[in-house]
Amino acid sequence: MTQQVFPRFPILIVDDEDDVLQSYKMTLRFNRIDNFELCGDSRQVMGLIERNTYSAVMLDLFMPHITGLELLEAIREKHPEMVVIVVTGSNNVSTAVECMKRGVYDYLVKPVDVNRLVTSLRNAIELGELRQENSSLRSHVLTAGVRNPELFAPIVTISESMRSIFSYIEAIATSPRPILITGESGTGKELFARAIHAAGKRAGKFVAVNVGGLDDTMFSDTLFGHRRGAFTGADGERPGLVEQAAGGTLFLDEIGTLQPASQIKLLRLLQEGEYYPLGSDTVKTVEAAVIAATNENLDASLREGRFRNDLYYRLLTHHIHVPPLRERPDDIPLLVEHFVSEAAAALGKPSPAVPFNVVAPLQQCRFPGNVRELQALVFDAVTRCRDSELGSEVFEHFARFQGCTSDNQSSDPPQPLETLLHGGIPKLKEIEEYLIAKALRKSGNNQTIAAQMLGVSQSTLSRRTKPDEA
Repeated sequence: MTQQVFPRFPILIVDDEDDVLQSYKMTLRFNRIDNFELCGDSRQVMGLIERNTYSAVMLDLFMPHITGLELLEAIREKHPEMVVIVVTGSNNVSTAVECMKRGVYDYLVKPVDVNRLVTSLRNAIELGELRQENSSLRSHVLTAGVRNPELFAPIVTISESMRSIFSYIEAIATSPRPILITGESGTGKELFARAIHAAGKRAGKFVAVNVGGLDDTMFSDTLFGHRRGAFTGADGERPGLVEQAAGGTLFLDEIGTLQPASQIKLLRLLQEGEYYPLGSDTVKTVEAAVIAATNENLDASLREGRFRNDLYYRLLTHHIHVPPLRERPDDIPLLVEHFVSEAAAALGKPSPAVPFNVVAPLQQCRFPGNVRELQALVFDAVTRCRDSELGSEVFEHFARFQGCTSDNQSSDPPQPLETLLHGGIPKLKEIEEYLIAKALRKSGNNQTIAAQMLGVSQSTLSRRTKPDEA
């Protein structure tokens, strides 16, 4: 099983006494902190920080050549984001106060309690990595745009809000922290999880599991596996999905329905990378990215005591909310074309053409089942289609059932075109204004749809609807 080092970036440990450095080395490795660099010469510290990325720096205060306080001052000036822990033999209050004024994260006095040292380092690592991720996010926002659009090809969209999500995914994809995806049922949350896995360039597999409705025993067996004899029928050892996801991504769908006992086990996995197979008292460790998804309102579950506070905030480090289909109606024509081609290929028949009058009413519907509902609707229509053009019956029935046609019909202009011809020939401008107004009303004031109805480009329609300049 592939194991990744912790933390992702090393800790720089600085002390002029070699036996102290070796003691730190044994302590950290025993506590599974195995990515660190030892430095016994304070003169090398600033050069190392300039050339490398560190999760945190641990400094002794009293060293020859350059003291810890002098190094601290230099680090604060050139690398203010760096998380620094001071370890010293001096219990002098004024020294401690001076260090804190210079932004030290923690001040430890030798001999250091092992638990205090490990806890302080783990918290410092987490803070340091969060600062680096925030810096990456700021950089990504400033450069804007989606750098690798091919990663998001399976998600059919022209929505700007969706492209903003893609950009955010590129910024957080390599983060070691869990990612929470929320959104209504049918919005395609697993597609986003797969895009995160691809953007993170992880060597391991993408392993998806729906944890909805699993009791605690099934949850533990599915994720963590079991030892022989763990329960009746357990005739052999079976690895869980967590082990299969080592070095890759574990996607947990419907996380909002987890039982309290399962939530505790998941929290331990997220915090420590540890778990126990069923029937075993030996802890196992794993390094895998964890993505959780839910259509539940976790805020409400939190208030009602059905979801743990600590697990909620652990998952909320990175949050993606997928908007429902009704908030991006411009995607519907693209999705219909995509699903028509997909359904035709699955049924082994030519792909029928899609008339615009088939698609337009759908853009006024709410689609409670979102993209999944639209996909099923299109598949049904393609199954029934016997011509080279997609029929409208299935879609008209759906639109009537959803109640999304009456408003459009009642908002048509009261007078037919013939009234403009009564008593003479209208001017071209009058007919143009009438047709544009009707198309805009019919499309719910959507210029993209209205332009398609009129057979012109959106830019042409936009120019025609601008008020005349004085």
